[in-house]
Amino acid sequence: MTFKSLKQASQQLASMLMTQSKDTLKLVGGLFLLSTVVGCTAGNPYVHDADRDDVITLGDSIFDLSGEIQLFLEEEAGQTFRNYTQSGAELQGGSLAASVVDQYAAAKAANPNIDTIVMDGGGNDILIPAFLFDPYGCKTHWWRWDISNSCRNLVDDIYVQAVDMLNGMDADGVQDIIYLGYYYTTGMQSNLAKAVDYGDLRLEQACSFTTANCQFVDPRPVIVPDDIIGDGIHPATTGSRKIADLIWPRLSNVL
Repeated sequence: MTFKSLKQASQQLASMLMTQSKDTLKLVGGLFLLSTVVGCTAGNPYVHDADRDDVITLGDSIFDLSGEIQLFLEEEAGQTFRNYTQSGAELQGGSLAASVVDQYAAAKAANPNIDTIVMDGGGNDILIPAFLFDPYGCKTHWWRWDISNSCRNLVDDIYVQAVDMLNGMDADGVQDIIYLGYYYTTGMQSNLAKAVDYGDLRLEQACSFTTANCQFVDPRPVIVPDDIIGDGIHPATTGSRKIADLIWPRLSNVL
């Protein structure tokens, strides 16, 4: 291709982009911002070998983005644990990262001797659609003070998926599961508070009604806006420290 034809092709491409609909441009922009908000990078690599191979962590970018929660827990334990968390992970399915269900499958494939799981999951199942176009009505507004029935149905589906996953872990011989819930998002994401409340309610119920020995950890009482980084979602070092301090008493009792 000559320089002239390359220039013409570039001009044509620029012209095509300029004539795209506003919806398409909003989608592209939204996907770009979403990748930042959910912490969707390449993700930290799986850790298949640790001091305690029988202890694994699963979940999304609350754990994975900075990795500080796991570091604090390992400092307390004086031991390392296997880590399968992935930024952008949904509980089941999803296209941004390996889901929590898939993370667990990878952990079993590497070493099926799993006694204890520290995890979260389900937040991105709500956050990702809410951040783009909110098709389920999980955000509240001045004209809608509560989440919609569609949002409740979405969370109820997450509950069913969580119970099925936890029951499967129990059937595999996992002895203890510590399930971290979600805290309130801030800034532009603060209108997800009622979705967080309903989500945590259903995740706590999943922990209660599964056949597995599952302990639910609620971070809402301790995490304040200063404990969250500027994206309004992920924990700062102080937030990670507080979350680790909530998890550690449960974890130390089963190590």
